[in-house]
Amino acid sequence: MAVQELTKRKHKVAIMNAVHDLPVLVARDKGFFKDEGLDIEFVTTPGMAQVTTSHTVKFDSVFDRPLDAAYNEGGIDQYRMCEWGIMKRAVEANCEGRRGRKIVALGASMSKFAIVTSRDSAVFAPEMLKNRPIAVTPNNGSHFTTLKMMEGFLAQEHVRTTNAGTMVKRLEALRRGEVAAVSLMEPWISVAQKQGLRILIESHSTRSEAASDELDGPTLAAMFRAQARAVEVLEKDPTPFIHYFIAETGGLLEAKDFQTWRLLHAPPQPYTRERFDDEYNWTVKWNMTVPGATYENTVDNRAWT
Repeated sequence: MAVQELTKRKHKVAIMNAVHDLPVLVARDKGFFKDEGLDIEFVTTPGMAQVTTSHTVKFDSVFDRPLDAAYNEGGIDQYRMCEWGIMKRAVEANCEGRRGRKIVALGASMSKFAIVTSRDSAVFAPEMLKNRPIAVTPNNGSHFTTLKMMEGFLAQEHVRTTNAGTMVKRLEALRRGEVAAVSLMEPWISVAQKQGLRILIESHSTRSEAASDELDGPTLAAMFRAQARAVEVLEKDPTPFIHYFIAETGGLLEAKDFQTWRLLHAPPQPYTRERFDDEYNWTVKWNMTVPGATYENTVDNRAWT
């Protein structure tokens, strides 16, 4: 019996930026989900990496953004994004009475982010960004990872972030001198490198997987097994799949320019109590989510139980 017969419905899984979702894309393309008996509808949502993204992200509430709105309306059942972004959404959905979601795994993609300045900038080290604006996507991976990188160099009150739009828009803002630095993820780090911009600091950033209660443990386990197979493929040779990254740049990057060494993946793993305590307390410290959540009402490792 196929695993999905347990739930009697076709599940909808989000796909956004390749840097976060490449194992899902590979598992789909290679038929690994079908091998697990899964019939999944893949729903593409706008992401800040695509050069074609033209939507205006609403920053007053993360739940107004395209992916989150689709989830809240039932258009998708499962998605992944930066570990802290999932934390914020899972915690605050409970507080605001929105469609429930749980952290169901530590995700497969360790997405690379970098803080970048212009070639002629007087900034040569992260601490030289004291009180100077760094363009990020508020409450998304570039924001959280920027704070993680910068807190080793500056006190919290001296780290200044701002919004300048998509990856393309923030590069334009950097060239105009409107910001001192920008936070980028791949393929835009490779674009910046090709354009001769200065990369100050880089870090891998973990993903989390979120899911609704409609996805039972066996179905999630099958999905994660498919992703784990995709990770094996990617760790051997990611080059057949970098066209996803190249497409996101709209012609600004050629395959030969993409830095595949920045890609890092691992099989999805259970989300531990220790990790929850560390990461949740960190988000509360930076006033990026509300206090009072617990491991029990935020995390559900049902794929491994």
